[in-house]
Amino acid sequence: MSTDKKISNVTKKISDMEVEEVGKKLTHKEKKKLKKQQEYEKTMEMLTKTGGQGHSELETNFTVSQTQSLQRGNQQLENAVDIKVENFSIAAKGKELFTNASLLIAQGRRYGLVGPNGHGKTTLLRHIAKRAFAIPPNIDVLYCEQEVIADDTPAVEVVLNADVKCKELIDECKKLEEQVEQGDTSVQNRLQEIYEELKIIGADSAEPRARRILAGLGFSRAMQDRATKNFSGGWRMRVSLARALFLEPTLLLLDEPTNHLDLNAVIWLDNYLQAWKKTLLIVSHDQSFLDNVCTDIIHLDQQKLFYYKGNYSMFKKMYEQKKKEMIKAYEKQEKRLKDLKASGQSKKQAEKKQKEVLTRKQEKNRTKMQKQEDDNAPTELLQKPRDYIVKFSFPDPPPLQPPILGLHNVTFAYEGQKLLFIDVDFGIDLNSRIAIVGPNGVGKSTFLKLLIGDLQPLKGELIKNHRLRIGKFDQHSGEHLTAEETPSEYLMRLFDLPYEKARKQLGTFGLSSHAHTIKMKDLSGGQKARVALAELCLNAPDVVILDEPTNNLDIESIDALADAINDYKGGVIIVSHDERLIRDTECCLYVIENQQINEIDGDFDDYRKELLESLGEVINNPSIAANAAVLQ
Repeated sequence: MSTDKKISNVTKKISDMEVEEVGKKLTHKEKKKLKKQQEYEKTMEMLTKTGGQGHSELETNFTVSQTQSLQRGNQQLENAVDIKVENFSIAAKGKELFTNASLLIAQGRRYGLVGPNGHGKTTLLRHIAKRAFAIPPNIDVLYCEQEVIADDTPAVEVVLNADVKCKELIDECKKLEEQVEQGDTSVQNRLQEIYEELKIIGADSAEPRARRILAGLGFSRAMQDRATKNFSGGWRMRVSLARALFLEPTLLLLDEPTNHLDLNAVIWLDNYLQAWKKTLLIVSHDQSFLDNVCTDIIHLDQQKLFYYKGNYSMFKKMYEQKKKEMIKAYEKQEKRLKDLKASGQSKKQAEKKQKEVLTRKQEKNRTKMQKQEDDNAPTELLQKPRDYIVKFSFPDPPPLQPPILGLHNVTFAYEGQKLLFIDVDFGIDLNSRIAIVGPNGVGKSTFLKLLIGDLQPLKGELIKNHRLRIGKFDQHSGEHLTAEETPSEYLMRLFDLPYEKARKQLGTFGLSSHAHTIKMKDLSGGQKARVALAELCLNAPDVVILDEPTNNLDIESIDALADAINDYKGGVIIVSHDERLIRDTECCLYVIENQQINEIDGDFDDYRKELLESLGEVINNPSIAANAAVLQ
């Protein structure tokens, strides 16, 4: 019996019971039985209800409001090609995330949505996807957030099946062709119509296009034909991304799309999206990706959305200038408030007068239409722009005699599997800056484990200075932290630090002060990453090994990490999908291929060009894309 039938049966029994008991008092035993059945029904409903995967429902945690008079008429909305949502507010369990903000998304632009972690970027994407705002009906929105279902369907079929119309036409076409073969000529007209429709929607090129996208995201031909149940969650997420790119919705929403990808797949996606003709809204902490792909930046700041033409680097310059002006205006306001209070006015009166001055200023700069729209928005006092500064530093190591760290004639394979490395020679010193690249599955993480000594080679040896201290940081570094201790307690115990010094160390790594005293089991992934980085620095390593360190860090922290690496006098080995981190730290590129590791002849641009050419892609020039964005 299906779950739905069981639930309806339980409901029926309960309602029957209630009817029987009208006018007749239930015994204690019967009451208990009824309560148990109701609890069972509730539990079953919770277990079988779909739609809440990964998040609670929007309605349970968020409240949305929008000024009623500003919502556009149905006729106007139906024909609109842009999204315009004015004066909306979103609160999460009472905490304001957006207050009187305005969302403006123009057709065919590629937007990067930036702002500090935890301030509502993902929340905004989810509200757009759920059409919690008035979005024109002719704009189809796709939010790529969940991995595909694990079943027997091959990856390429999952991507092709996403185009429901095309699939239905192909299925109908097959049936009609069978009927014609059996001598039924009455369906020939309809069959001809289907052939025409399939030609118009480009059904012939659908499979090559799906395979091109999957290949770009790292799927070999054999993997493209493999059932999704045989992939890990990360690879199923790639299938989900491939499906979204294949569908080409009017508005595509991507939330940290590079997190599940290796460097090769990021290079391909970056290049592919530069030629994206429809509208795109991306949340990402990868600055190079935002620079290459985006034509506009939306900055979430002080619960409002601010718009900048150009890519992320251009936004940074413009925002610095804007911040200087905001500080000037804020200081002027504070001086005026101080003067008003000095002349005998109360704080409330002074603030009221200052608000009137601000209102008059704003009135001057507004059009008639804006005046009508903003009537309902109260004038607020200027707030001081907050500085968000993250500073990392690794202590410099003492001099060490070579050889420092290396592998000599190493051969390795996991038990029962083919050889990953054959006769590998590799060595580093304290001046080394090395980035290891190569597609997923070639053994980058395995190579690092061999260097650290976590894995033993089948043949050959690990060469290591007996005084060498290695510090390793990866995307799982937060997992070794103790659950019941707070970050400050953890550092105090490990390094015998006084309370203030432990907190200072955590603060330098961008961990906000309230998180210093929260149990580590309650911290987010990003917060745990900062504790792990603080611990790494206190260990004072001679060589730092970073395996995908940027996954839980924001843009400012990645900048700080690059600066720390550049100031550090020890050796550094990085495996990362973040182009900017590799470029900024001026790493030598080493590629793992054909069971060997070798230095690449050339720089990052040469590697990028070679990779895209091997995939048969037209290479889009990032600098041209970025310059074009400013001219538009």
